[in-house]
This record gives sequence, C-alpha cells and structure tokens, in this order.
Amino acid sequence: MNKSPFVQKEEEILKFWEQNKIFEKSVLERPEDNTYVFYDGPPFATGLPHYGHILSSTLKDVFPRYHTMKGKRVNRRWGWDCHGLPIENIAEKELGIKTKKEIEKMGVDKFNEFCRLKVLGYVDEWKEIIRRLGRWVDMENAYKTMDLDYMESVWWVFKQLWDKGLIYEGYRSMHICPRCGTTLSQYEVAEGYKDIKDLSLTAKFELADEPGTYLLAWTTTPWTLIGNVALAVGEDIDYIKFSLKDYPGITDGIYIVSKKDFSNYEKEIKEKIKNSNARVEILRELKGKDLVGKKYKPLFDYYAKDKSLENYQNGWKVVGADFVTTDEGTGIVHIAPAFGEEDMDLGNQLNLPFIQHVGMDGIIKNGCGEFSGLSVKPIDDLRATDRKIIKYLKDKDLLFLEEEYAHSYPHCWRCDTPLINYATSSWFVAVEKIKPKALDLAKDINWFPEHIKGGRFGKWLEGAKDWSISRQRYWACAIPIWECERNPEHKKVIGSVEELEKLSGQKISDLHKHIIDKVTFKCEKCGGVMRRISDVLDCWFESGSMPYAQFHYPFDPNSISPQCSGNYGAKNEEKIGELCPPREFPAEFIGEGIDQTRAWFYYLHILSTAIMQKPAYKNVIVNGIVLAEDGKKMSKRLKNYPDPVEIFDKYGADALRYYLMGSAAMQADNLFFKEANLREGYNKVINPIYNAVSFYNIYKENFTFEEIDFNQLCLLDRWIISRLREFIKETQKYYDSYNTVKVAREIRDFVDDFSTWWLRRSRERFREDNDEAKKAFNTLVYTLREFAKVIAPLLPFLAEYIWQQLKTEDDQISIHLELWPEYKELSYDKDLIKDMKTAREIVELGHSLRAENGFKVRQPLAKIYWNSSFKIDDRELTSLILEELNIEKFADKNEIKNKKEIERGKLQVVIEATVDERLKQLGDLRELIHFIQQSRKKRNLKVGELISAEYFAEDAPAKEFMQKNKKTIIEATSLKDITLASNKGENFYPVEISKGLIYLKLGENS
Repeated sequence: MNKSPFVQKEEEILKFWEQNKIFEKSVLERPEDNTYVFYDGPPFATGLPHYGHILSSTLKDVFPRYHTMKGKRVNRRWGWDCHGLPIENIAEKELGIKTKKEIEKMGVDKFNEFCRLKVLGYVDEWKEIIRRLGRWVDMENAYKTMDLDYMESVWWVFKQLWDKGLIYEGYRSMHICPRCGTTLSQYEVAEGYKDIKDLSLTAKFELADEPGTYLLAWTTTPWTLIGNVALAVGEDIDYIKFSLKDYPGITDGIYIVSKKDFSNYEKEIKEKIKNSNARVEILRELKGKDLVGKKYKPLFDYYAKDKSLENYQNGWKVVGADFVTTDEGTGIVHIAPAFGEEDMDLGNQLNLPFIQHVGMDGIIKNGCGEFSGLSVKPIDDLRATDRKIIKYLKDKDLLFLEEEYAHSYPHCWRCDTPLINYATSSWFVAVEKIKPKALDLAKDINWFPEHIKGGRFGKWLEGAKDWSISRQRYWACAIPIWECERNPEHKKVIGSVEELEKLSGQKISDLHKHIIDKVTFKCEKCGGVMRRISDVLDCWFESGSMPYAQFHYPFDPNSISPQCSGNYGAKNEEKIGELCPPREFPAEFIGEGIDQTRAWFYYLHILSTAIMQKPAYKNVIVNGIVLAEDGKKMSKRLKNYPDPVEIFDKYGADALRYYLMGSAAMQADNLFFKEANLREGYNKVINPIYNAVSFYNIYKENFTFEEIDFNQLCLLDRWIISRLREFIKETQKYYDSYNTVKVAREIRDFVDDFSTWWLRRSRERFREDNDEAKKAFNTLVYTLREFAKVIAPLLPFLAEYIWQQLKTEDDQISIHLELWPEYKELSYDKDLIKDMKTAREIVELGHSLRAENGFKVRQPLAKIYWNSSFKIDDRELTSLILEELNIEKFADKNEIKNKKEIERGKLQVVIEATVDERLKQLGDLRELIHFIQQSRKKRNLKVGELISAEYFAEDAPAKEFMQKNKKTIIEATSLKDITLASNKGENFYPVEISKGLIYLKLGENS
C-alpha cells in the first residue's frame, strides 16, 4: 500500500492544532474547579519509543480527550525518569567501565555528571513521535526526577515514612546483582527470571563419628558449598541408610538419603551397575530426628579450621528444619546462612557460624585456596566456577552425582547478570506494617481488565514484603539520612533543602550523591560530625513519589489542594491531624503496561497508603505487551516489525491508534503486531469516512445544511439517526468504563452501517433536486458531525478532518473544543434498528442465493420470500430489501415455482430462480447503464454534466434493444444524446447483452 491520502491531511491538522494552540485552549477553556486528574508515568529518554510506549501513550491520550469533551479541565504534564541503573549502564558502556571499582577510581562526581549528560539523549525523537501520534501532553514543561524540586519532594516523602516509623535498617538475605554491586527490590527480582540450565550436584558429607558413612545433600549452587555450616533434615521424615559396593566411580561406603528420594537414586544406581558387579543394600530406616546433632566433616576446611569464627562450636552438624521436603534432592539440605533467606533465618535461630566467602561483587574472597578471586557467575561462562568446585569434590572423592539442571533463575533486569542470594544490610520500608490498610484501600480501585484487581495486582499486594529501598549506586536521589561519626546510633533524617541549609550553613542546589555527600553538620546530641550514609534511593521510590514531587509538594503553595487553606502544615479543619493532599490527588485515571502492576502501580499505592491513607488513583488501565507478528520480542536486529515512523507515513496515526486501542493488548493480553490487521482497520474505518466526506464535498454547493426533524425523515434516514443515537449512548458507556476495545468495535460497526448501507443506499437521492435530496443531505451532515464528536478521543485526526469540512460559523474552531454530544435518552426507534438488522440479514442471504445460482446483481429477479415479520410498518423495509436485491416483489412461498432457498438460524429466504425474456432485457439495460456510468466516472465527469455517445449494434436484436430503451439510457446516464453509428471504428467498447454485442463510444462534453 502506498501512502494513504489521509496521511497528508493528518500532517495539515497537526500544523492547524499547533498554529491555533488547540491543545492549550482545550485545557484553559474548561473551568479550574472541574478537574479530571491524570497521572503520567515517566519514561526514560535513553532510547527511541517503541510500540509499547505508543500503545500506552495512545490510551493516555484517549481518556483525557474524552473527559475534556465532557467539560473537565484535564492537565497533562509529561515527566522524564532520570535516575537509576538504566542510565548508569549506558554511561558504563560508553566509558568502557565494567566494575564499581572503576567508577570510584574515575570519581563519582565525574561519573554522575556524565550520567546527567546521557539522561535526555532522545528527547527530540520522543517529542516528534508523541506529536505525530496526535497525543496532547505538555512536554515543554515536563517534570524530571533529577530536578532539585522533584528530589526535595522525594526527601519529604521519605521523612514522612521515617516519622511514622516505617523506615528501618535491616540485615537480611536478598538478591544482589554482582556486576552492579547493589541489592534489588522484590519487584526487580521478579521481573528478571529466565529459564537456564545450571550444574547441580549431590555431595558426600562424611559423618565425623562414623567414618565411611556419608550424608548426601543436593544443591544447584555448588559455589555456596564453601560457605556451608550445617545440614538440615526434617525431623519426622523417614530416611534410608544403604551401602554401595564396587560402584563405578564411587568409593564403597554407607549413604543416607530420605526414603522417598532413595527411589530416584536407586534408578540412577541400577542404570549404572547393569554391567558391573556393584551391589546396593538397604541397611536400616531411621527418622530425621535420629540424625539431628550428628557432626560431619566440612567439604572445604578454609573456615572450619578457624576456631575464632563466631559460633564455631555450632557448625558442621545436622540440624532440624521445618522447610525440608522430599520434593526433589535427597531430603537433606545444605545450609549456607550468607546465601539464602531460609538459611539465614535458621542460622540466626540456631546460632550457626556465618561464612560469607563472596563479596558484593560476586568474587570469592581471599583465603579460599584455588577458588580465591573467582567470580561465582563469570559473565563469559556462567558454569566455570561450578565446574571447578565439582572437579575439586571429585578429586577429593566427595562427589556422589553431577547433572545438568534446568530451572528458572533471576537475572538483573537491566544488565542481565545472574543474581545471587546474599546477606547484606539495606534500608527498608516496613510494607508489612501497612499491608492490611493497603489491601483495604485497594478495594476502592477499579481495574480494566477487572481480573487484574484480584489477580496479578491483588496477589502481589497480598504477598508484599518489606521494600528494600537502598541502592549501593551513584546516579540517583540520595537517601536523606545523616549519621554521627562519633555515635552511629545518632541519626538525622532531613526532609527539606531549607532544613539542611540551616543545619549545615551551606547553600544547597543539588541533592545528588556526589554533591550532597560533602555536606556535613554538627550532631545535636553529642557534637560529633554528621555525614550522610552512602546509599541512594531505589528509583521506584522516586516514581512512587510522583503525585507529590511533580508539583514540588508541599513546598510550593500552589501544590496544596484548594480545599485546604494556608501553606504546608495547615490541617484540614474537618480532619485534624491529616495532611492537606496535593492539588491533584488522587488521580481519576492512570494507565501503563502489565509489568507496572508490580512496579509503578504498586509503589504509588504503598506510598499513598503510608502518607495519605488513601489510594493514589481511582481507575487503572493495564495494557499487554506488543510482540512481533512471529510472537517474538520486537528486535531491530531481526527486523521483525515495521518501524512506527513508516506506519505513520503509510497509514497515518489514527489507523495505528485504532488498531492498538481495539486490540488484545487493551485487555492485558499480548498483541502480535500484524500490519495486515492494521490495514484492515484503515480500510474499514478511516477510508470509508474519508470517502464519505469526499462525497459530501461533491454536493455541498447544491444544498444548505438545516437542522433535521426526526419525525419527517424517511425510514432509511430515521434508521441511521437512530443508530447514531444508540452509538452515542453505547460509546459513552464504554468510554466511562475505560473499555477502548468496545469503543473501537462500536466505531467499526457504525461505520459499516453508515457507509455500506445508509450512504450506499442514499447516493441516488443526492442526484435529485427535491425535498428528499435535502433531507438526505441534512442527515449526512448531521450524522458526520455527531459521529466526529464521538470518535474524537480515539481518532482525533479523522474527527478534526470531518469537522473542518462540515463546521459552521457558530461552531468551535476545532472539534476538540466542542462538548460531547449530550445524551438525554434521545428519541430513537429501537424497533427500527432491530428490524433493519433483520432486513440486512435477509439481503445478505439473498445475495448469497444469487451468487450460488449465477445471477449477477444487475439481473432483476421476479420474486422473493422470507419468513420474518417486522415490528414497524414493513412497506418501506420491504421496498428497501427488494431494491437492494434487485427483485421485483415479495411473494408467498407457494407462489414461487423454481425455488432456491437458504436458512440461517430461524431465518429462511427463498427466491424464484427463473428468468424470463422481460427480466433478461431489464438486466441488459442495467448492465449498459452501469457501463456508461463507470465510463463517465473514469473521465471525472460531474453529476449533471452532459455528454454525447454513439453506439453500433452488431445484429438486429441488439439494434432493436437500443432503439426501444434509448430514452431510459439517456435519462439515467446524463447523456445529451446517443446515436447509431454506421460502423464500430476506433474507441468503441463492447458491452455484452443477451441479444448480442453493443459497441459504445463516448463523445465530447457539451
């Protein structure tokens, strides 16, 4: 498909909007005290926008436009995400940095300033895509999460949580990214799982008091075995002691596993001893509690020989634990408290030794022999260190079994490095304290699709854990905690720039780490030096603070809700003790991709629960993911999707908007992007209306638009107005419920009714100069004008194009300054709508019968029967059906001799399949008239423009046919005259009729 004719119109409309400041007017002309609050989640400008961004940007445009038309003032301010690992990783790649140590060697100040330079790298490209999409949003005054005002509000949010006792420092086992050298939140971990194949092993732990007897424990992380300090069993689980002799590759010995798991090992063993003399013998059964307290020899003695190790005496023994199962492995669990949440909890409970032989960078520390200096997950070969551990155990005769193990493993959501479970300190938000309140408030939020509420979002909220908000990184909002050098127990949390300036005596203009770390002040309690802790905030804390920080709440007086009086600190008189909410709080509507259910949506809700004790938003749309047509992720390298700019240039923005808003992605499912489906939407919606406006332009000079009188219209006009009013009612219902899929479906169905039925059936009426023609014209204009208002939120370009062609002097300059068509149970004929639907089904079945029996549409038939009756006066409907099917009359079924029939459900249609001489001649006449009309059209002749023609009849019957029908042909085709030629000569074209061949030649215009 070449560039559609509507693309140029869209470009002209964009210029019209900009030159006339239509967006600005659409906001400012609505009353300030009648707002519809919308929050826009900030994207990163570190790459070009993709279809996922376009999808969410479209839905963020549809509803603000709709509510503007409903009379609301809808402020739409863009924001930019500026902090965190996404920016740092880009900077690292460009600077050739691979480790945190290299950043610190370079200097955090230089690194952060380089990050600042990279933040807005693609802003211009973003602006152009958003503009071309037709989205109205204020990008010139965008808030940025790296701005001082924004960051100060984030500090205020942090201080609110601190004052409520919801911030604490904890030491626990969490996932860290060894490459980034930082902890990750529950959400960040959940987003990065991948299916991989690791090496697993079953190790032999020899009992200290029973030489030659081994406990078998299975692990998928061999590198953690150096930190092993205990083996856990289930005290009530049944275990088996069995002996192996002459087993290939394994020393004779006695082994212990759970009774249930023994069967798995037995299969493995029997498979290997088929062709050997090996023997397996079960010696006895025992309970797990019989093993508890038994000592065993460590696999690695790097730490076991260090008697100064805290709780040394409690190490390398069997302990009981509730979490041990026999689902996989051996029923005996290797415990390394530094590398697992359950392990650490058990270690704390039983005072086990704590061995952390790996640093935050994932490198094994010195003192671990040949393994010192190795990465536990080398990026170039993730299994390398595990293979060395396996070789070591094999050489020491401590390996029972090794195998490949497929499982889902967490990776860093930004740099794709495998994470490791690691015990470290972090600052937390005590989410579990406020979880009951968060769950209660969540009941008041509406979700589309609805299943997200109790499903993906609800389940995540139910399982919410305390939120790790500290990051051991650099380019982010600094955590506003100052700690005394003399006494670390003395801490001060700063909630504003003014507060810090007073304490430090310094002017504060930037809250980034490399600036603010230099700011110190005197400890109020002991006089020591107060320095800021080194960590920065999780960037999701900044995103969750957006409802406050985008307005610089509460520091800007204009950020306070108009319902409150005074500046920050003033209390709502009716609710003493509650904070005045921000000016725009809560949001009526937010929307993002399904991944944000556990991210932005979640963090907004947690912070709002903690601070405002209210939901941050009332309505949420969750969209799915846009994938390539082949179901894979869209990839520039694979070139498996069309470039968005090419789509805009080829079909226009409205075609893309329509496709996305009507797709499965708007029901939180995956969308496999298919250009063919987008083109279908263009052909079924955009193009028919564009052509309808072109049709209007042909006749606009002949008529003057006047308001319609519904009761004075013909049946066809009353029907389309009834359908229009029904369409207004239904789309309003779906816009109100945030269901763009059904809005798109309603638009498509109405366009089909309007263009393929009403307009096609009404075309001939426009050629006349009578009262019916005027009514048809008025109906056309009224329908298009009201239709334009209804589609304006979803198809803003098409709506504007219609409006610019049809608006009057009394209308607003733009459709987008108009109000929504007011629906007050507008009178329309519901019976007529239902009966017309039946009539069209009869027509569809009638056309099927004609096609099956070889009757061209222009060949009249004598009779038809259908078994459905109509509620309204059926004379006009019957006439409409007969005319559409080119059948002369409705007859009783018994009157039809040569019956051809078809059924669909309860509807039956029967036609007379005999064509006599008279009907054949009428068919010939229609074929000839159609040919002349098409020929006129090719020559771009206007309606009423006369033209002469000649014909040559090849035989007498054909000549007689022409003479008999000459007058009808002239009147039907705006011919000045048609004369008989002596021979067919040049430029004569054949038209086949039942009487033979007629040759026609069109002459000059008169």
